Amino acid sequence: MLADTPSDEGAMRVQDNATEVTAAGIARLAGVGRAAVSNWRRRHADFPKPVGGTETSPSFALAEVEGWLRDHSKLAEVPLRERVWQQLVGHPEGPVTALKHAGCVLLLIHDHPTRWLEVSAGSDVRLAAMLPEALGQVLTARFGAAAVNVSSGDREATPVHTERSEKAPTSVNTPPTVHTPAPATPAPVAPALDAPTGPAVLPSAPLLRGTAELAAELGARQTFEFLLGRHLDANPRQYTLTPADLAGLMADLAGPARTVLDPACGAGALLRAAAPDGPAPRAEQADQRLYAQDGAPDLAALTGVRLALHTRATVRGAAGDTLRADAFPELRADAVLCHPPFNERNWGHDELAYDARWEYGFPARTESELAWVQHALARLRDGGTAVLLMPPAAASRRSGRRIRADLLRRGALRAVVALPVGAAPPYNLPLHLWVLRRPEKAPAQPEVLLADVGRFAGEGRGGPDWRAVRDAVLDAWRDFDRAGRLDDRPGLARSLPVIELLDDDVDLAPARHLPPPAAADAAGRLTDVRERLDETLRLTTDLTPDLALDRTLLAAGTAQSAPRWPLTTVGELARGGALLLRTGTNGGHARVPALTDHDVLAGTAPSGTLPESDEEPVLTEPGDVVVPVLGGGSVARVIDDATAGAALGRNLVLLRPDPAALDPWFLAGFLRGTANNRQASSYASTATRLDVRRLQLPRLPLDAQHRYGARFRALDEFERALRLAGRLGEQLVRGMYDGLTDGTLPPGR
Repeated sequence: MLADTPSDEGAMRVQDNATEVTAAGIARLAGVGRAAVSNWRRRHADFPKPVGGTETSPSFALAEVEGWLRDHSKLAEVPLRERVWQQLVGHPEGPVTALKHAGCVLLLIHDHPTRWLEVSAGSDVRLAAMLPEALGQVLTARFGAAAVNVSSGDREATPVHTERSEKAPTSVNTPPTVHTPAPATPAPVAPALDAPTGPAVLPSAPLLRGTAELAAELGARQTFEFLLGRHLDANPRQYTLTPADLAGLMADLAGPARTVLDPACGAGALLRAAAPDGPAPRAEQADQRLYAQDGAPDLAALTGVRLALHTRATVRGAAGDTLRADAFPELRADAVLCHPPFNERNWGHDELAYDARWEYGFPARTESELAWVQHALARLRDGGTAVLLMPPAAASRRSGRRIRADLLRRGALRAVVALPVGAAPPYNLPLHLWVLRRPEKAPAQPEVLLADVGRFAGEGRGGPDWRAVRDAVLDAWRDFDRAGRLDDRPGLARSLPVIELLDDDVDLAPARHLPPPAAADAAGRLTDVRERLDETLRLTTDLTPDLALDRTLLAAGTAQSAPRWPLTTVGELARGGALLLRTGTNGGHARVPALTDHDVLAGTAPSGTLPESDEEPVLTEPGDVVVPVLGGGSVARVIDDATAGAALGRNLVLLRPDPAALDPWFLAGFLRGTANNRQASSYASTATRLDVRRLQLPRLPLDAQHRYGARFRALDEFERALRLAGRLGEQLVRGMYDGLTDGTLPPGR
């Protein structure tokens, strides 16, 4: 079978050297910083030579590095997951291929652990020879023969037309004519996952053995979730993910379903939320069927493995453009869950003018989301439910008003829910959920539910209060779904007769139709804010600094001269070992929250993220002092236990004082002096940059530092109380304006 395969020894050497690791990876393997790796390269002539990468970011053969570290007693007790991750990212065919191979093996271990033990016994060449057959059997059993082996040309598909007759619709307002041209060849639909061949598996052998070892420690499902999650976090710009809380809400809105389709499955979050989990519903799992399709073949494959590891349900996956080449044209699902791509212009408008899915009108080129809505309805059984995440513009754009009107008239659109800002990417928009149902018969007097849970938005980038969002949305939907109508819930939800929405705009934005909050509710919320503000203002009064000036000297007009301390600089202290100076990086571990310069200036919790890179992130510790270098402000923040562990972001400098030599609050306080910052700053045409090494502070004994530090710490507490009072004051003023203008609060005195 593998006649051209090299000998066992040669194959091991080739495949081991194919896995490369960067300097940052070596540092993680050895449990040291990157500076230590640089020193090893300079001081040890036998340190492995680079085998790839660039001059500034070289890569090394993982096997050679591990051997060198072991020979020099520098190989730390590396966590197994870190070693497997290094093998995955260093795979010669790239991390996605490595992740697919690892996922297939994890599925084999999950379903047939003894088969894996049989296949993995012996050399890597034997493993590569036996594994494809074993994987083919397990993939066929879980995904079906067609999903694994059948080429796209054998599939049936809804006819797709690439030419339009002279009578083809010329605008979004013109329905397709009944004249149907000859069908064109449908675009290809690829199987979601192929069993890899022997030669393809051979370079992955060390990774697969390490993955199996990690699965014995964590479990097959948890191992794949770890590797997949870290890969997704390392490539945040490449993938648009659906947050788990939002996916759970969408699955709950759809309700229990035996067959579930996600036509734009991405990483599979929606289907995973729809699949029952845990030991109790095993029979229900086995009876469920999950259908996934995505235009990105890598995502379709990874989703298939993820779902197969997550549930015993039958999984059917395909890779291909769903709108142009539907992989499941005959499917009539109980539920469709979808987070479609937004604002796509090239969704197939010209080719799909006569598609049978456009029951509610031919979508405009700018209305790709309404094409996905109709695709979802076309794949539902009568009475089935679809839940789609939609951009807010889809509820009000004039180009889609006729389709929205027909969806309302025929009872297909059942609810529009406005989510809080920050619920899903793009995080700056309050996205909508559309709940649709394929009507069994036209309702006599249809109503539609409109809800807005924007009030539950969280502060900063912490995300919404998902428990409150979930409770409010599901409570309103279930009451509406049961009765066909809903009594007004001021400021939150109401149901409207469809006829009231069928005007020239057919605007379905919930905020434009909801009654204002009840006066009692508005007054109650403002009373709570007022009480918190009063409490905070009392606290600021208690914390107001006492200048403790000698009134006798002031009255006598005696001028007290400033003390002449001997001064030193941050640079001198760093050279003398009294403190450690580090600068923020552009990358690091994506899963670690990052402290940004904005967080330091605003006094908020870490809100940033670092993209995965070769750079070793600087992690904060309690007592560190962080200083922004841009902006010209006099700011220094002492890291507390709540902020410790965050990665240091760009444009920040970290000072880690030796407690035996420097008090951190003393250090931070003197760094904030205006004159101190002015003399250490340089100026460009549009920006100010602080040279932290030039900042000065007095040479004082430690007991004197502690006295100053206690005073600076009290000032910091006072400053934080003032910030909170400002935020509460703004909230109170905004609430008063809203209450007075919407009539929920009387003008009073």
